[in-house]
Amino acid sequence: MSTDNVASGARDALDGRAAMLRDIREEVAYTRHEIGKDALDARVMAAVARVPRELFIPAPSRLYAFANGPAPIGHGQTISQPYIVALMTDLLEARPDSVILEIGTGSGYQAAVLAELVRQVYSVEIIAALAEQARESLAQLGYDNVVIRNADGYHGWAEHAPFDGIIVTAAAPHIPPPLIAQLKPGGRLVIPVGLPGCIQQLKVVEKRADGTIQSRDVLMVAFVPLTGALR
Repeated sequence: MSTDNVASGARDALDGRAAMLRDIREEVAYTRHEIGKDALDARVMAAVARVPRELFIPAPSRLYAFANGPAPIGHGQTISQPYIVALMTDLLEARPDSVILEIGTGSGYQAAVLAELVRQVYSVEIIAALAEQARESLAQLGYDNVVIRNADGYHGWAEHAPFDGIIVTAAAPHIPPPLIAQLKPGGRLVIPVGLPGCIQQLKVVEKRADGTIQSRDVLMVAFVPLTGALR
């Protein structure tokens, strides 16, 4: 590939990322009454700006990389729309010293955004080919604070619990009890709940210091189903 083509590709990616960030801000403004805020955390938006989303999408589908919608990543799975990735990350309220569990690694994009913000990310992916693909992509980009396991995410990752936050990138018909058990008091679980083809609610579940749970609905969403123990 010529130097001119490389430079042109880099400019296109920068322009695409800038347009994506504008779309996220517009979507936040449009849904501000549902999500309860006028803007997402500046740290989250900066992380989204840094991560090369296009490199987490298979080459044939990269024309969808910066569109504010889901994009296919193979194996019947999708990468969530940028607005939803940014919103779910924001809702975690993670700190730089946080240890986060992600259920549903997919291509690794959400894990990369989290890795920009926290100390450690543990991510579980049930599809072996996607888990391996995500490992390779994250390693090539230098994200050494993400560990990926090929397993059924319904059960979480007890060896590394408790977690400061848990994020689930597929819809479950109910909140998996193992994830509640692995959440640290004071931590948050962000998860879409509902059946495929039906109304799904993006929920924030907070675990109080005394171990009791408080849940609130944030936004109606549409996710691929969480598979494994739920089938």
